[in-house]
Amino acid sequence: MPKQRITKEIVVHAAFEIARNSGMEQVLVKNIADKIGCSVQPIYSYCKNMDGLRSDVAEQTNIFIRQYMSEHIDKENLFASTGRAYVRLAKEEPFLFKIFILHQRTGISSLNDLYEKEASPYVAERIGEELKISVSQARRLHLNMLIYTIGIGTIFSVTTPGISAEEIYKQQESAYEAFLKQALDFEREQI
Repeated sequence: MPKQRITKEIVVHAAFEIARNSGMEQVLVKNIADKIGCSVQPIYSYCKNMDGLRSDVAEQTNIFIRQYMSEHIDKENLFASTGRAYVRLAKEEPFLFKIFILHQRTGISSLNDLYEKEASPYVAERIGEELKISVSQARRLHLNMLIYTIGIGTIFSVTTPGISAEEIYKQQESAYEAFLKQALDFEREQI
């Protein structure tokens, strides 16, 4: 049998699978070598340092999550289905959810900075159209729901035996109603 040629893609893929199944803290040279079935030497030749490899794994995670979200959202009910899809992701892929949520974000010094960096500029417009509210109201609602969904998704991903999805969705719906009222009231107060 010919010897397998180890490439950077193979190393990153193996590291991603380890992170997906066991968490980023298990992305170790020895574990990657064991998964690929080689010595540690090829791993070191492609990885100048573990931070670079973990960055590649985080990028693979982002790609996976974008694809996951596009497959699990309902285009007819974009806003609500996106929140539910994130919660579902937290349940089905808890280690990837943690990587996605807990990765270092630079250049963030306010919630507005976070929103600008994490949300597409068109989302608030789309939410505003869908709910028949202003873009500023939609933006406020979206930011609050992002914060809430990240928090409840994180709780969901770390509890055992686990909170039921129905309970989480019900809580998410209650938060949505409260945040929508808050966004509408805030704008009325500004007039």
